[in-house]
Amino acid sequence: MKLPASLVKSPNVTKKEKWLGYLLGPAGALLLNAVLATYLNVYYTDVLNLTPLWGGVFLTVFPIVSKIIDAVTNIVMGQIIDRTRTREGKARPWLFLSAFLVPLTAVLLFTVPESSDTVKALWVMISYNLFYSFAYTIFNMSHGLMVPLSTRNGTDRGGLSVFNQITTIMMSGILVALVFPMVIMPMIGVDKSKWITLMSILAIVTLPLTVLEYFFTKERITAELGEPTEQSKLSFGAQMKLLFSDRYMLIIYGYFLVTTIGTMFKNLGLVYYCNYVLGTYNDGITQMLVSVIGGIPMGIGIFAVWPLAKKYGKRNVTMMGCALITIGSLICWMFPTNMVVVLIGQFIKNTGGLPGSYVFMALFADCLDHMEWKSDLRIDGAAMSIYNIIAVAMVGVMTGVFNWMLAKAGYLAPFTAKSVAEAGQILAQNSWTAQVALDSLKSSADGVMTVALAQPHSVNWVITFAFVGLEAFTSAVAFCLLFFLNVEKDLPRKQAEIKARHEQQQEA
Repeated sequence: MKLPASLVKSPNVTKKEKWLGYLLGPAGALLLNAVLATYLNVYYTDVLNLTPLWGGVFLTVFPIVSKIIDAVTNIVMGQIIDRTRTREGKARPWLFLSAFLVPLTAVLLFTVPESSDTVKALWVMISYNLFYSFAYTIFNMSHGLMVPLSTRNGTDRGGLSVFNQITTIMMSGILVALVFPMVIMPMIGVDKSKWITLMSILAIVTLPLTVLEYFFTKERITAELGEPTEQSKLSFGAQMKLLFSDRYMLIIYGYFLVTTIGTMFKNLGLVYYCNYVLGTYNDGITQMLVSVIGGIPMGIGIFAVWPLAKKYGKRNVTMMGCALITIGSLICWMFPTNMVVVLIGQFIKNTGGLPGSYVFMALFADCLDHMEWKSDLRIDGAAMSIYNIIAVAMVGVMTGVFNWMLAKAGYLAPFTAKSVAEAGQILAQNSWTAQVALDSLKSSADGVMTVALAQPHSVNWVITFAFVGLEAFTSAVAFCLLFFLNVEKDLPRKQAEIKARHEQQQEA
C-alpha cells in the first residue's frame, strides 16, 4: 500500500509544521486521552458501579493485568517501528493507521451492555485493551517519536516540543479541567447514554485531526540515516542492553517513572477530591477553580519556559520545578479543605510543573542523541517503547492501587433516582440516610437526580493523599535524579560528529 506523502517538503522546520502538525493535529487524540485519564475510572465507579464487583477485586486487578498486556504491545510496537522502512519514515505510517483505530476503540469503552456482571467485566476488559494496548499504543508510540525524529537542531526541536505540549495543556488544562467540570459533567451526570454520545462526538473529531498530524510532520533524522543499518538488525536483548547501559537513559527513565507515579495518582484523585473533600459532587465550581488557578502557570509558561531552558539549561530549570512541586504539594496537604490555601498550593505546583511538561521530550531526544554518539546506533522505537511502558504500566498499577484503596476505605458510589421519595427509599434500604440531606436533592432537566453520598473519613484521606500528598515525595526523588543528568554538556559537538559520520557513510 502506497502511503500519502507528507505535505512538509522543507529540510528545516516550518511554521505550518509547528502549527498544524504539532499543535492542531494531535489535539483530537490527546483530548480523547485526557478525558479518559480523568473520567474513565469515574465512569467505571459511578456510572457502571463496578467498585463492589467481585468484592472490589475487579477494579483492582483488571487495570494492572491490562497494563501488563499494554507493556508487551509497547515492546512489540517499538520493534515494529525500528524495523519499518518507508518513504514516509518509520513512525508516521503507524500514526496514519492510528487515526482510524483510536476513535473506533474509544467508543467501545463506553458501550458496555446492560447484562450480567460477567458480561460487563468481559466487555470492559476487552474494550480497555483494544484501546490502550492496541490502538492508543500505536498512536502514542508514533506520535511520541515525532519530536525526536523531526530534526537535530536544538532550537527547532525545543520549539516543536513546546508546541506539542501546548496541545496537551490545552486539552487537559482547559477543556477537560475547565469546560468538563463546569459545563459537561453537570449535564451528563451518571446517565450512560449521554456519556456514549459525548465520546462518539470526541471520536468523530479525533480522526481528521490525527490525519492532519500525519500530513504535516516529517522524519528528517530517519531520512538522514538512509538505508537500513546494523540498528535494524539488533535483537531485542541487544537493544535493551544498549539502552540500559547508558547512564543518561537510566536517569531519564527513572525521572519519568517517579514523576508519572505522582501524576497518575493526582489525576485519579482530582475529580474525587473536588467532589468530596474540597467541594460537593459535580458542583461545577470547585474543580473549575482548582483547574483555573492551578492551571494559569501552564498558560503563561508557554512564553517563559523555553527562554529559561535555553539560558539555564533544560535539566536545571526542571530541577527547580521539582522543588516547587514539592513545596506546593506540602502546602495543599497541610490544609486540604481550605479553598484559598489549596489554590495557592496548586498555583505553586503547576508553576513547578512547567519545565517537565514543556521541555521533557527535548531532553529525552538529547539522551537519544548522546546514546547514538556513543554507540553509533539509533533505536528510537525501542527507547520510546520503554518510555511508554513506564507510562502505561503506571496508569494500570496506580489505577489498581487507587481503586483498591477506595474499596478498602469504604467508598460509596452515587446513584440515580426519579424522585426524592425513591431516593429516600434507596438510602433507607442501604442505611445511608446519614450520608445525604434529602432536602438538598434536585431533579435535572430530564427528571433524573444524581444522589452523591458523604464519604467516610477514611475515603477522604485516601483521596487527599492521592491528589495532594504523593507528589510531595515523588518530586523530591525526581529532583535528586536530575542532579546527575548532565546530558546537555558538549551536546552540540556530539551532534555535529554524528552528522559528519552519516555524511561519510553516504559518500562511501
